[in-house]
Formats: sequence, structure tokens, C-alpha cells
Amino acid sequence: MTHKKTKVLIIDDSALVRKLLTEILSEDPDIEVVGAAADPLIAREQIKATNPDVLTLDVEMPKMDGLTFLSNLMRLRPMPVVMVSTLTEKGADVTLRAMELGAIDFISKPKLGATYRLAEYSEEIISKVKAAAAVRISAVHDSLRNSSDIQKEMVTESQMKHFNTTDKIVAIGASTGGTEAIKYVLSQLPANFPGVVITQHIPAAFSGSFAERVNDHSSLKVSEAKDGDQILPGCAFIAPGDKHLMIRKSGARYICQLDDGPAVSRHKPSVDVMFDSVAKRVGQNAVGVILTGMGSDGAHGLKRMREAGARTIGQDEASSVVWGMPGAAFKADAVESVVPLNEVAKTLVSSLGKGGRI
Repeated sequence: MTHKKTKVLIIDDSALVRKLLTEILSEDPDIEVVGAAADPLIAREQIKATNPDVLTLDVEMPKMDGLTFLSNLMRLRPMPVVMVSTLTEKGADVTLRAMELGAIDFISKPKLGATYRLAEYSEEIISKVKAAAAVRISAVHDSLRNSSDIQKEMVTESQMKHFNTTDKIVAIGASTGGTEAIKYVLSQLPANFPGVVITQHIPAAFSGSFAERVNDHSSLKVSEAKDGDQILPGCAFIAPGDKHLMIRKSGARYICQLDDGPAVSRHKPSVDVMFDSVAKRVGQNAVGVILTGMGSDGAHGLKRMREAGARTIGQDEASSVVWGMPGAAFKADAVESVVPLNEVAKTLVSSLGKGGRI
């Protein structure tokens, strides 16, 4: 029986980028590059001819921009797409919009001539393409549908009123699929919710735009964390894309602490680093949440949070774009309660009740 390879179609207006991506992906024995198109109109014909499993899609292209193409594709022939983006503010806005439209993941454009990081880049794009191929595209569409139905599910402030929330902290970690999952969960939380800290695997050029986008959809004040920010109810802080986010205590107050140390679990920011600091500094007054993501970052830290007396919640497999991180945490016995994405906010509220079990 022959092994089925993942068929990939590359769409990029740069001949050099098409060549480089083709070379990188073709190195993997489990991947077959079935075509490379210079624009979406050529790509449309190639999709029909080659029936690929995954597309890599350039954000900015002639004839039809990447977002228009993606929107049409998701309506007519939904399939896993990995966006190839420039690490700029404009690139961030377009890429995050692509996630809203149903793209699975994104990767930066390869730096032409920058051979010193090519091995690391190759490993990253190969793993992201393989993860995208394994995604159930229906789960992505269900979560996007959920997010357009937000207001019905929203937790009300009155449901929060009987909780003493000033000493509570909620810590959320995510990776692949997380930009939409985090936005969805925060959009359901009321303005008097306890302070939230968030680590999402994201490039430094994207984290500010991501925080602004989540802020636009939430009653909480959502911002990119700065060193020394006080963590107060009604506020959520997202780790910058190139720093670990930790928590320190100053008297009775919790403070954001940014750390420029080495990557942990191959990530910076690392969910494990944040969860570890929450376990140490906040203990049983914390709730930890692990959402969709590739890999296992966060499993050990969430386990330490649970051992320190914190409540812990993991997103279920059916609603996750990739059940890597929540799955690893579940296997490590770090997760107290496994729930679908549309029940995370309600479960958070019930878990914040004094001493109340989930």
C-alpha cells in the first residue's frame, strides 16, 4: 500500500518565493507540491486540475487579492489554507482578517538569501502544512459560525456580581486557531470580569494588531502587555510576540512582567512560562485555560497550575482547529474540565465561584 502524500499548491506572485517554497516543501517525503501559481486566477484552474490538500496563499497579489480569493474559496470549496505574510503591520491586519475568513495558520515570507535561518524556517512551514492537512475544515467553519452568533451566548455582568473577582486571575494559552478562539471567548465576557493574561504564539509584528482586533470585539479593555502593567478586573493583557509574559506580585497587586529570556518549549512567548508563573504567584486564585494549538506548549505549566489548586479548562477536540496543546494537557492530567469553545466563557464563570468545583 503506497503512502498518501499531502498535496500542496503554492500561490505567490514572486517566482523566487514560489521556487523556494517548492524546494523546501518538496524536501519532505510526506509532501508533494502539485503546482505553483502566480495569481489566484491561475490557481483556480490548478485547484480543479490537481485537487490539493493544502494551499499556501500569498496575502498580497495582483489580479485578485489574497483575501478576496480566500473568501470565495471558503464559500465554494472550503479547504485548509496557510497564509504567507509579510511581518508588517499591514501584513498583520490582512493575515488576522484571513484567520477570520477561515485560514488555518500563517507563516512569514521566507527571507530570500537568508540561509542562516532557512533550516528553522523549513521545519516551521513543513509542520504547519502537515498540521493544516490534518485539520477538519468543518471544525473551523463551526467556530467561525459560533463567533458570528456571539451575543446570544454572552455571560452577563449580573452573573458575575456575587464573585469577589479582584484577587482572581484567568490565564489563557493558545496557538494554531487561537487568534479566533481567544477573540470568541473574550467577546463573551462581561466588563467586570477578573483580570486576564494571554499567551498566543504570534510574531512580534502581529501581537499589537491582534490585541486591537480582540479589543474591538470585547467588553474588556484588551491590550498588548507592557512591563509593569497592573492586572485589574475588566482588563486583558496579551503577550508581545517576542517576550514571555509572567506575573509578579507587588503587595496585594498582580503585575505583568515581560521576560526577554530564551525560547521555552521552542516558543517565545511560551504558554508554559506564563502558566508556571501563575501557578507560583496566584495559585488557587487562578483559572487556567488551554485552547486550540499545535504542539504541547502549556501542558506542563497547566499541570503545575492544577497542582497549585487552580481550576483548569481545556478546549475539546471537536471544536479545536488543532487539538495538539489541549490534547497534550489532557493526557498530562492537567485539565479538570474539557468543554467546547462555545462553553468556555460559561465554564470560566462557574469556576470563579469561591471554592466551587467546575
